[in-house]
Amino acid sequence: MRKKSLILLSLMTLCIAAWAQDGKATRTGWTFGVLPSVAYDADLGLQYGALTNIYYFGDGSTYPEYLHSFYAEAAYTTMNYGLFRLSYDSKYLIKNHRLSVDLTYLPDKMCDFYGFNGYQTVYHPEWTDASNAAYKTRAYYKMQRDLFRLCADLQGTVQGYWKWNAGVGVLSYAVGPVDVEGLNKNKKPEKQLPDTTTLYEQYVKWGLVSQSEKNGGTHPYVHGGLTYDSRDRQQNPRHGIHADAFLHYTVAFGDMSEYNSLKFNATWRHYLPILPNRLTLAYRFGTQLEVAGHSPFYVNTYLNQLYMQRVLYEGLGGANSCRGIMRNRILADGFAYGNIELRMQLVHFKVGKENFYIGINPFMDGGMVVQERDMDMTYFGSTDELVPVDKIDMNADINALHLAAGCGLKVAMNDNFVLSVDWARALDARDNAKNSNLYIKMGYMF
Repeated sequence: MRKKSLILLSLMTLCIAAWAQDGKATRTGWTFGVLPSVAYDADLGLQYGALTNIYYFGDGSTYPEYLHSFYAEAAYTTMNYGLFRLSYDSKYLIKNHRLSVDLTYLPDKMCDFYGFNGYQTVYHPEWTDASNAAYKTRAYYKMQRDLFRLCADLQGTVQGYWKWNAGVGVLSYAVGPVDVEGLNKNKKPEKQLPDTTTLYEQYVKWGLVSQSEKNGGTHPYVHGGLTYDSRDRQQNPRHGIHADAFLHYTVAFGDMSEYNSLKFNATWRHYLPILPNRLTLAYRFGTQLEVAGHSPFYVNTYLNQLYMQRVLYEGLGGANSCRGIMRNRILADGFAYGNIELRMQLVHFKVGKENFYIGINPFMDGGMVVQERDMDMTYFGSTDELVPVDKIDMNADINALHLAAGCGLKVAMNDNFVLSVDWARALDARDNAKNSNLYIKMGYMF
């Protein structure tokens, strides 16, 4: 891992240097470049690929704000996760409105699946150990999940800091057991995965994942709500509040018509300056609740957003919600989460005309189940087969708080281009028994 991290940091440094050379003068017209798409995620592995961000500045009168932005990225990771994305963003195509359009395909051959309701599903780290005679596979807590997303979001101003938001989109999922045969293709025998029954397959057998949802489905959606934004800047704010509340309605058809659902989302982000340009306390609290209807389990892993700024928002657990906690560890009908971090800028310096700083941010992340998913398993399969207590703990505290803590290193250029290296540790081994939870990405988490 140390070697991978050093290679990745070197590539990021080259990207920052190239960006710095591009940013020395006011821009007009079109500007673009191709950069390596590199990152590291404890849950997804080392990411490799390419990306480009094409900007149009017109006559330069709005610089550094662009008139139009086009973004394209194609990448894959060492843990069989793919990322293929096209997006567009502008506040000028439609006068006085911000339009964001996103087209994304995310194939995931080894998607994390730790069951429902947090601690109610028992996690055994030894079952993912290849040397364990009982299972001998790292695929036990995995499933296959491919996601196609197309969405368009529009934002306008109500008055002052208040804005309205509306959007439409479609999420199309293909889910199922891990394709062991496909993953083993062209691999040496000692590297191949055994064809072992996974937790996901057992959930299907027990009826916790229904026959109508076990293969995925296509779900159009609409949403609308309000945003309050008094931040001093969009990237790396020093002070202000960014809060939103909205309703998100997901549609289902045919055999899946039982999965029409209405959800409520709310998020509060607050940035408090302690020492100007040196020390900021930043925190975020949010929730996603099912108001009416019922969602298929795979839709509950999706954290709804009013407009896309990242490739994927997953909840809860992982780099985008609760660092140090395993991805999708907290999977339920409704959940709440929180993050708090102290953003310290330790050293300021210049390279040419560009302003840099190096900082650290100790943090704590957490999440909890608010609305549990039905896990009634008095009997399953044949009437003689009892609940498997080594996998399902019906007496667990479902609403217990899942916590993790860690610290990050930030290298920022002009407050916009931020290289982020975060390390975190779950405070309870039931959320993650590993210490090597490293995330190398761009920007702050919120």
